[in-house]
Amino acid sequence: MRLLPSACALCGTSQQDCICADCRHQFFNTAARHRCSQCAAPLFDSQVMVCGNCLQQARSFDATIAAADYAPPTDQLVQALKFGGRLALAPLFAELLRDALLNVRAQNTPLPDLLIAVPLGPQRLAERGFNQALEIAKPLARKLGIPLAHKLAWRTRDTRAQSLLPLQDRQNNLHNAFSIEPQTIGLISGRHIGVVDDVLTTGTTLNELAATLKRFGAQHVTNLVFARTP
Repeated sequence: MRLLPSACALCGTSQQDCICADCRHQFFNTAARHRCSQCAAPLFDSQVMVCGNCLQQARSFDATIAAADYAPPTDQLVQALKFGGRLALAPLFAELLRDALLNVRAQNTPLPDLLIAVPLGPQRLAERGFNQALEIAKPLARKLGIPLAHKLAWRTRDTRAQSLLPLQDRQNNLHNAFSIEPQTIGLISGRHIGVVDDVLTTGTTLNELAATLKRFGAQHVTNLVFARTP
């Protein structure tokens, strides 16, 4: 039985895949996009490995892998998943993020030992009905063959949406916002933890979570984000 053709989620071209070959090459060609090795900010000098922001301020996470820029038209995909409840996009995000990770892996970057998703607070989770980071992490873990510990980290309190706050207030908003379940501490001690999220903007959320993981013994923390705000 022949399946009916679908349409590219970005350009609308009729074809079998969610993203057509042209859009994959234009928006998800990670090999052609030079990024800061620590926060994945786009860099325009191929000889520079770490951006000025990461040089000026200490980061608790060690590296970041991003599949795309959070800019039109790929930002529409993130919004469709996060606010439109289009959970069918999560496996696509996982596939593109896996490809980005394996591209960096070709440069002898080690894979994480364990994956976790950035947790939502209980109120936000109840309002949305799902955690978009976890929805991406589940198929990503299967594609990479890496265990997913989705209950390892939790939010100690609900925080205000980072996107609604000025930059100077974002750090205080997330101070001590995460903790680790006591029975799972042995899973992270001395290990490389991959933290999955949909978007990295300033990195404040991921930095706070990485700091918490490091306090409980994680040796290395790599962010795996679908999109990075330029």
